Amino acid sequence: MSLFRPALRAVVVAAAAVCAVGLTSLPASAAAGKYVALGDSYASGTGAGSYGSSGACKRSAKSYAQLWANANSPSAFSFVACSGAVTGDVLDKQVSAVTADAALVTVSVGGNDAGFADVMITCNTSSNSTCVARNDQAQAFARSTLPGRLDAVYSGIRDRAPSAKVVVLGYPHIYKIGGNCSIGLSETKRAAINKSADVLASVISARAAAHGFTFVDGRAAFSGHEICASGARWINSVTFPIDESYHPNAAGHNGGYYTALERVA
Repeated sequence: MSLFRPALRAVVVAAAAVCAVGLTSLPASAAAGKYVALGDSYASGTGAGSYGSSGACKRSAKSYAQLWANANSPSAFSFVACSGAVTGDVLDKQVSAVTADAALVTVSVGGNDAGFADVMITCNTSSNSTCVARNDQAQAFARSTLPGRLDAVYSGIRDRAPSAKVVVLGYPHIYKIGGNCSIGLSETKRAAINKSADVLASVISARAAAHGFTFVDGRAAFSGHEICASGARWINSVTFPIDESYHPNAAGHNGGYYTALERVA
């Protein structure tokens, strides 16, 4: 989920500093087959560094996808996730990498469709009530419009790879409510943002289940490591470059997403 588009970065820089968003088993043959990684910046590894020559897509060598490929040596690895992607981008630019011989496909997408870049900017630069209202709008979109968009993506994956194991990775809570941050966003704002993550998890998990896909709950994977948590923080607060703000860092991809993915893949 790419949370900051270039045109909005100047607004975020001006924001107040924030004190640093049912598993099944994979067939034994999957690790030896082709692996395709789809999705947005949470899938590409934006925020984890080490992007190589991937340009604006910011595909990290420390992303959960690359870590899984390194550990399991699939017969082929197609890493096409890209920062800023929405569901339409996955369909138009990424899903073609999914072929009939794919054994494993992972995907993280939907946050950009729901407007989380604007949600985080609004909450960093406006009142509690405005932040809550913007989250309410994002949640309404997630409930009403996002399911159909996810269905299109998930159907596109299944049509191209009828036998692949498909793992859908959801978004974490960004904040630990009642945590140890003494500055930054108010608890009201943090709670509203986390509620939006809950709505996303509900919608994404339901659509994944409807297609027979495995859902990895990012909230559980990152529990105890959110911003304001007492444990090691696996999610960036406001950082530079700005587009890496509110994204999992290298530790989050390793300890959070990759660890969860290994349990099912």
